[in-house]
Amino acid sequence: MQSYLAFAIGFVAAIGTTAAWFPQVAQTWRTRSARDFSWGYLALFIMGVFLWTMYGVIRRDIVITIANGITLLLVVSVGVVKMREG
Repeated sequence: MQSYLAFAIGFVAAIGTTAAWFPQVAQTWRTRSARDFSWGYLALFIMGVFLWTMYGVIRRDIVITIANGITLLLVVSVGVVKMREG
């Protein structure tokens, strides 16, 4: 029972933290601007989410791996928009 509760909490947390990026990514793509993001923030966040993804892989934790993998793709897409701004 306790492992199901931990899984459920992790799953809901993963949905919340990953879904939080969808509105920002949508706005970034719509406006084609990521000027409000600093390179330092993006670099540190990308590194952190990449490491969380690797941690999930090592631990064989599907929730951590998938949630952080999706978040990584979303944040990298913001970085791509920022790079194209010049």
